[in-house]
Amino acid sequence: MKNSLINDLIKNKLVFKTCLKSITSKNGYHHSASAWTAGSLEPSSKYVPTYKEVDESQFLQLQDFILEHPKLFILTGAGVSTESGIPDYRSEGVGRYATSTSRPIQYADFLKNAASRQRYWARNYIGWPQFSSFQPNQSHYILSNWERKGLIHWLVTQNVDALHYKAGSQKVTELHGSAHRVICLSCKYQLSRHAMQELIANINLDWSADVMGVAPDGDVDLTSNQVQNFKVPECPKCKGILKPDLTFFGDNVPKETVHFVLEKLFESDAMLVIGSSLEVYSGYRFAYRAHEHGMKIGVINIGPTRGDKFVDIKVSAKCSDVLQRLDQKSQ
Repeated sequence: MKNSLINDLIKNKLVFKTCLKSITSKNGYHHSASAWTAGSLEPSSKYVPTYKEVDESQFLQLQDFILEHPKLFILTGAGVSTESGIPDYRSEGVGRYATSTSRPIQYADFLKNAASRQRYWARNYIGWPQFSSFQPNQSHYILSNWERKGLIHWLVTQNVDALHYKAGSQKVTELHGSAHRVICLSCKYQLSRHAMQELIANINLDWSADVMGVAPDGDVDLTSNQVQNFKVPECPKCKGILKPDLTFFGDNVPKETVHFVLEKLFESDAMLVIGSSLEVYSGYRFAYRAHEHGMKIGVINIGPTRGDKFVDIKVSAKCSDVLQRLDQKSQ
């Protein structure tokens, strides 16, 4: 499955031009001005919340933490991918919850309601070309390089965008699955998300809709009128319900995945959380278990996290700023 995913990503890869600069305001906070090119420029930093410069004393503590624990367990969250132009849900001022009244689909609704599935797949179909073309940013490439250097025992991501794989990481568990795969809920038939795009296109030749903003899980905002004539494909093998191979809100991470991740956690020297508020229990549980196990925990994240009360060192700053400095020190 991994090789299939990587081949699929390579096949559909787009090349982006990125210009980077930083604007510093009087209060010491930064707003990035990164941009990506895909027909037109759009600031990829629009989803990065306001952040402070890296605190030097905190950074030095984190640097010592990395040096003392060369066999790291990494947990990444949406804060790693916002710099690639993918919004998150919870960031203050710029997250999906702060900027839109629409909410992610609940697992129970997807299962029980054909209209909910129609709305989901219509929005996802329109959003997929943009979502699938997002590229890794500096943080993804640094972590991939750390893996090659042997500094990372295992990396677990809460993201479904496959950007760690695109950056070259191999020791990865996608905790919530991947938006790049689709599975039948009845017979477990699997296909790539790009193949699903073709299935949808073939039965919706006369349907189209305008994009109204990308969401963290790859769909867009559409009105009820826009989706009413959209057709949802059935499983090519058994006519069952097709669903992205990811964990929807209200669903649970498979037990075998949890057990595997815990094994990797307890094999590691320490845990480093990057770009996650740990608000979602599926990720928080591993930080809490690490704490119970007596493991040291470091955090790089803009703003507070659910685990602040028991982490050992935290740097509240933009992920790429911190990782770039750490990477330079490790040369």
